[in-house]
Amino acid sequence: MAASSLITLVALILVLGVLAQLVAARLRVPSVLFLILAGVIFGPVLGVIGRDTFGGALSGIVGLSVAIIVFEGAFHLKLEKLREAPRETLRLVTVGAAVALVGTAVLVRFLLGQPWDVSFLIGALLVATGPTVITPILEVVPVRDRVGASLETEGVVNDVTAAVLAVVAFEVVVSTEATTQEVVTGFASRIGVGIVAGLFVAAVVWAVLRRLDLSPGNAVQNARLVVLAGALAAYALAELSGLSEAGLPAVATAGILLGNADLPYEDDIETFKGDITLVVLSFVFIALASLLSLDDILRFGLAGLAVAVFAAAVVRPVGVFLATVGDRFTLSERAFISAVGPRGIIPASVATLFAVQLRDAGMEPAANALVSVVFLTILLTVVFEGGLARHIAEYLDVIPMRVIIIGGGTVGRALGERLQDRGENVVIVEQDESVVELTRERGFTVHMGDGTDMDELRAAGVENAKIVVAATGDDDANLLVSQLVDAKFEPETIIARVNNPDNVDAFSELGVRAVSSSLATAWSIDNLIERPALSNWMTEIGRSGDVQEIEVTAEDLVGRTIGELDEHLPNGCIIALVGRDGENSVPSEDFTLQSGDHLTFLGRKEAVREAIDRCHPADD
Repeated sequence: MAASSLITLVALILVLGVLAQLVAARLRVPSVLFLILAGVIFGPVLGVIGRDTFGGALSGIVGLSVAIIVFEGAFHLKLEKLREAPRETLRLVTVGAAVALVGTAVLVRFLLGQPWDVSFLIGALLVATGPTVITPILEVVPVRDRVGASLETEGVVNDVTAAVLAVVAFEVVVSTEATTQEVVTGFASRIGVGIVAGLFVAAVVWAVLRRLDLSPGNAVQNARLVVLAGALAAYALAELSGLSEAGLPAVATAGILLGNADLPYEDDIETFKGDITLVVLSFVFIALASLLSLDDILRFGLAGLAVAVFAAAVVRPVGVFLATVGDRFTLSERAFISAVGPRGIIPASVATLFAVQLRDAGMEPAANALVSVVFLTILLTVVFEGGLARHIAEYLDVIPMRVIIIGGGTVGRALGERLQDRGENVVIVEQDESVVELTRERGFTVHMGDGTDMDELRAAGVENAKIVVAATGDDDANLLVSQLVDAKFEPETIIARVNNPDNVDAFSELGVRAVSSSLATAWSIDNLIERPALSNWMTEIGRSGDVQEIEVTAEDLVGRTIGELDEHLPNGCIIALVGRDGENSVPSEDFTLQSGDHLTFLGRKEAVREAIDRCHPADD
């Protein structure tokens, strides 16, 4: 192909990639779907991009591109996130991956009649989920940090695992003489070489960025280029060993290490890498999808579709539920993780390249099965799991009220403990290292940083927060936090701790709900004197007792009286107050409910929660 024509096609692919990203962002679904559709339309449908467009260079281009994508995902994998669910995460990338591998292989073997070696090759590729499809989902669905951390970690680790497993399985397919020992040795060798190469490159990059003067004028730009060069160097160094795909463990290792090494200009590096990754991802997906045809994908008809459906709807839930045994995740959270496992760049890229090599080797049936099952699974999981992720989360009620507490002192931790016990997603922002360590030991999610810094607040997830509480011991800091949050993020509620009662008016003028420490203490003491029984019971809220408020929205509640509703409440729970038009009162039995009324339930914790479930179902 002439150089001018090739340049035009590359430009076309990049433009299509940007458009696909914009459409995906608008519709809030993973961009993979639109990238594949663009490739299919401009490839087999219109014939603009052909199989010979890039010649023999496509394999190398894809390899380097996947390396950048994996490095970028690993760079974002922070150790503080891994602490959220370490045991379950480890089981997801071991037990869960093993179940996916074996379960998918069994489906391919018995539903499509493929040989075991081809079945395990397909199973290996479909182990991967990947950050390119998981990250867009988590941006739309603000689940608890422990759920997001597990999904992100699984995506990064299983991308690497799937690629290496697939290479080993591919060698077994094309070389029937391979022994079990050779297969195991090949897998371990690639992982080992990759880790060593990644460690070496990460150490060099860290030394360059931390020890050398990168010149004051261009320090940020040079830091970005050094990290990008390091990612490519880690991949190339591992590949020089002669072990194909050893480069992926290398870039994953380097990415995780550098992402947690407190590098200078880290925010600029992350932004730069993110932009590079989007361009590379767009190019690779469109180029690979252009090699497909509809006949390739639908070759096995209903049997191929059944493999994709059972892999997503049966095999993955089995793996996830086995991996998440224990009380760390709720049943709904385990179901959500099961339902969100779309496949991404690794299965698509590796399957396409392997299919070309299998056809060249005269193994057409194996190539057909590989392309059909992998791309059917990608399309189905991206469309249904990615596109419906928000609806799935709402149905399962796994989107908690996100509360950001600025200040991890005694007040912040005490409040966080009560909120977390009620199932809310609490993030505490604190900059004192000793307080951060203590707060994490108590089981809280902590973002280390200055709560008066807008970038730190954004990094803590304030954009998804419904409630922000400024709970430091400094009124000036609490006032500044309140102003920043109100001006830039607009959560539903801002609450501030006021240490000096004279400052309450300053907060009230901003529309911030202010709680004076001095007055609150005085009221508590007065309650102990005048209302000791109620005061003692109030201290048990969040432990044995609870008070919860809901809005009447369900149609079956509107028009009913309090007396009728009382008949269906569990023992140990009462309706203490009804709020209407801003006024609260103790209701009589014949009080008739209207839409928009607020009911306050008071009683035993379990009874209150049962009453809320009866009167305000999760899917309302």
